[in-house]
Amino acid sequence: MDELLARFLRHLEVERRYSGHTLAAYRRDLTRFAAEVDVPWDRVRSHHVTAHVARLHGRGLKPRSIQRALSSLRSLYRYLQRQRLVTDDPTVGTRGPKSRQRLPGALDTDQAARLLDFDPESREDLRDRAMAELLYGSGLRLSELTGANVEDLDLADGFMLVRGKGGKTRQVPLGRHCVAALEAWLARRDDLPPADGSPQPLFTGRGASRISPRTVQMRLKGLAARQLGSGELHPHMLRHSFASHLLESSSDLRAVQELLGHADISTTQIYTHLDFQHLARVYDAAHPRSKRQED
Repeated sequence: MDELLARFLRHLEVERRYSGHTLAAYRRDLTRFAAEVDVPWDRVRSHHVTAHVARLHGRGLKPRSIQRALSSLRSLYRYLQRQRLVTDDPTVGTRGPKSRQRLPGALDTDQAARLLDFDPESREDLRDRAMAELLYGSGLRLSELTGANVEDLDLADGFMLVRGKGGKTRQVPLGRHCVAALEAWLARRDDLPPADGSPQPLFTGRGASRISPRTVQMRLKGLAARQLGSGELHPHMLRHSFASHLLESSSDLRAVQELLGHADISTTQIYTHLDFQHLARVYDAAHPRSKRQED
């Protein structure tokens, strides 16, 4: 494996903390491209990328697999540009084939990582990444996201107060990635309080007004189209992904129900009381983007 590729994969493993499965996919996609193109990374041009996509299509690879390979290349060149190892990104302008398949009801962990793996270039990008991290990392409903206020956050301890259905409140843990995304967003957010002294909305649309559910839906669709090659993503899919990935790792249904704030959790609590610290431990141990504290 060449030095630049090894450095990039090391970056994904150590700094991004990608899973072994995700790292293997990146390594497979990029070593295949390097073997077929056989030119140094700084001499790759757009026609090399286009030809590679065409070859993959000719071999009968599914559109989703081709999009993943192209996404791996894009991630590599974003890294190389940040490190000032290349000047141009040869993947710009190259599109993979559109998939006719709709995304399933839940993203897999690799899709979730790809969705959230981007470098924000604008205020809106910072906001969108923070919203997506919160929906996937803590399982919020759309109404809970848009109704959240700045004062609901406790970033120092990694918790958030959530106002759910029926006026019920709950605490949810915030993972390390989510805290970092929220801190970056708050640094750029308009921090002037509303004139009437009401709580400051966590996420704003135009000006200081609270973001609308419709805007969140549209921004997530745009993010998914850019990162996953499909715009078929809605807020509840991220909430469902949160629950699915926790259950796959922990099998603790009651803890997941409490974290989600399901209405029937009160019935469960009659028989088994789950305190918040237990929920936080389940979250830290099981969710792929938790790691709320450095080891």
